Amino acid sequence: MDKLIITAALTGAEVSRYQQPALPITPEEIGIAAAACAEAGASIVHVHARWPDGAPTQDKGVYHQIMDEVRQRCDAIVQISTGGAVGMSAQERLAPVALRPEMATLSMGSVNFGGDVFYNHPADIDAFAREMQLQGVKPELEIFDSGMLATAKRWLAKGALPSPAHFDLVMGVPGGMAGTSQALMYMLSELPPDATWTVAGIGATQLPLTTMAILLGGHVRVGFEDNIFYRKGELALSNAQLVARVARIAGELERPVATPAEARQILRLGQA
Repeated sequence: MDKLIITAALTGAEVSRYQQPALPITPEEIGIAAAACAEAGASIVHVHARWPDGAPTQDKGVYHQIMDEVRQRCDAIVQISTGGAVGMSAQERLAPVALRPEMATLSMGSVNFGGDVFYNHPADIDAFAREMQLQGVKPELEIFDSGMLATAKRWLAKGALPSPAHFDLVMGVPGGMAGTSQALMYMLSELPPDATWTVAGIGATQLPLTTMAILLGGHVRVGFEDNIFYRKGELALSNAQLVARVARIAGELERPVATPAEARQILRLGQA
């Protein structure tokens, strides 16, 4: 098995300070949280931008500040979100890719998302993929349901996405793929043989699915975007606390944790 890549999804677009008082919002707070997560074992930080009042934004200037704050404090790979928030236009969501981060998310279809619809028209997906290729940005293919994986495989077959691909299996979103062991095993059976993959379990699914991913040779994503609790009824103290738990479990299972440099090699970042 490759060493374990831990991604810390620090902020997201939906969680509020009312729900999680430790949520990082400003670029400086996100940079500080990223450094703490890197110290705890994360090699990737997945970032969403917020305005000072907490409202989500895809403003390129705010993302530039976040990237600077992270890079001043640690060597973690910065992975920006192009999902943004539900209701944002594709043009808005794509804007920060021009900053040329090492990675960015690329959602491979539309899905009911709780009480909303996360809309990704095929033409927009194509535009996102082309812009990431132009800017030298590695896409992480976001898979919320099995149909999105089938779409990604079709696009890989026709050369519309770079190969080998890296997938993020987002499991447990109401309206998307169930956060169960059976669903994970099915998705793994359908992945391209040369793919790398991460599991992002939402809410209570996070801990069991990350443990499965460690055992099965995949990688994991934790953090406040996906889960604000450490255990049932107990808010996590920080993103780093969630990262540290995964690193500790990986250690008990004798799966070493990747450094940022090792994660870059595993994901072939910067390679044509």
